[in-house]
Amino acid sequence: MTASFRRIAILGTGLIGGSFALALRKHSPDTLVIGWDKGHVLRHALERGAIHEGFPELSLAVAGADLIYVALPVGQTIEILPEVARLASPDALVSDASSTKRSVCDVALESFGPEGAQFLGGHPMAGKEISGIASADPELFRGSKYALISAPGEHASGKAEGASVAKFVKLIEKLGAEPIWMDAEMHDRAAAIVSHLPQLLAVALAGVVRDQTDETGLPVTLAGRGLRDALRLAGSPYSVWRDIILTNSDNLDRALDQLIQSLERLRGELRTRALEEQFAAAGELYKILRDME
Repeated sequence: MTASFRRIAILGTGLIGGSFALALRKHSPDTLVIGWDKGHVLRHALERGAIHEGFPELSLAVAGADLIYVALPVGQTIEILPEVARLASPDALVSDASSTKRSVCDVALESFGPEGAQFLGGHPMAGKEISGIASADPELFRGSKYALISAPGEHASGKAEGASVAKFVKLIEKLGAEPIWMDAEMHDRAAAIVSHLPQLLAVALAGVVRDQTDETGLPVTLAGRGLRDALRLAGSPYSVWRDIILTNSDNLDRALDQLIQSLERLRGELRTRALEEQFAAAGELYKILRDME
């Protein structure tokens, strides 16, 4: 059996970091879990039992940690990685949970040398539209894919080497996630389609509904569960998505172009039987996604 991490420092104890901490407390009870965040967030994390200790000072939080888990917004992750690399123990593994990988991995490549801590890019494909430690869930990762990023120059499916990486893979499997290896470019292209585009689509749809709602409240007052389900992602705040969009705008440009083309095709087929084929194809994809759960 691969040994567990002894001390894990979680930088950012919001939804993802807090859920990771709660999952560790539940599934790896012998691990000491340390949090780093703003004081009031750490207090809430302590109250929820997500962490054993919390430190607002980065140096104290990462001291002695054999795993440092960076669960911060993309921009903040990019800013803090050089300092984390400087402070981390030489035998530590540093992994992030950012929703885009190219910018983060570029900074990591510059910050982590061959003699110090090792970096492993990652992205759990799990989340909620409501952020913060209050929404954290120890089972958030269960049944979800977990992207792990191969180092530059490796084949897209090439796995990073080292005992710490092997331990981390075992850990996320223990938390119920399925690790999938890919490179940063591949990740960002795929995430633009399956994660970032649906968010923008929900925002756009919400804008149409809002703009078409009159003083009587229609059409919103006629809406049912279907619209609410379609707009669930619209509840996610811009503060969560700003850095994601900025660091993946090229892939999102292409994804939006494809979506616009698809909508124009649907418009052209509104009065034809070809629309039935579109519904059938969409239904097949939905069945695939449903069966993946």
